[in-house]
Amino acid sequence: MPFSAHRANPLQNQILAVLDTEQLKRLQRNMQSVSVHLGDVLLEPSDRIRHVYFPQNGALISLLATMEDGKSVEVSLVGNEGAVGIPAILGGDRSGYTALVQGPGDCLKIRVGDLKAEFDAGGVLHDSLLRYIRYLLAQISQTAACNRLHRLEQRFARWLLMVHDRAKKDEFPVTHEFLSLMLGAPRSEVSVVAGNLRKSWCIRYWRGKVTILDRQGLEKASCECYRAVAGESSPPREKKELQVAVPISKLRH
Repeated sequence: MPFSAHRANPLQNQILAVLDTEQLKRLQRNMQSVSVHLGDVLLEPSDRIRHVYFPQNGALISLLATMEDGKSVEVSLVGNEGAVGIPAILGGDRSGYTALVQGPGDCLKIRVGDLKAEFDAGGVLHDSLLRYIRYLLAQISQTAACNRLHRLEQRFARWLLMVHDRAKKDEFPVTHEFLSLMLGAPRSEVSVVAGNLRKSWCIRYWRGKVTILDRQGLEKASCECYRAVAGESSPPREKKELQVAVPISKLRH
């Protein structure tokens, strides 16, 4: 799948933002900056993982579990707090999920071997990735429970809150077809719950765009799963040096 080269700042990704200058410098030598667009597929379930992607600038990546009959449902959402391709760090070589771009933006990508060498060396990157893996596992397990036990309207509200947290803006593109895929529900049912949230003035939904009007209302409409997963997330440690060791223009394209 073609990507367009684009400059990106590693400090906008929370995993990379905590790294010391020397470690960031080593990683940057092997990083490539790319733009991703709505609907791009970064990984298919059977793909060998060759790169790890660090989203930023509003990029949102959905991890989808797909059944034999072709039905899919989102099991995790990745923004600038995380990375895509994590199984490769743990010794796996296959994705297992479809990684689908649902919010356009930028990513920094790095070859698995280059990242794993830094990970295996220990230090701040090792700890930062392990913290994210713990959060990712909590999100996937909570999402599995939520998909089984909670009403579609609760799940929809939770999903909107998660997107809102990562998009860093009140308006973002989404279609009924995309929502149906993310939530694993028929489009007709998604339309009904979207209409309910519209009537309660929590959101405005028009021409493929959702605008968050009342975040507190969405939090009330959501189930406890949003709060449970949010509680697993912690901000990165304060970084004393914010200068980028290697100019972004030196990133290899």
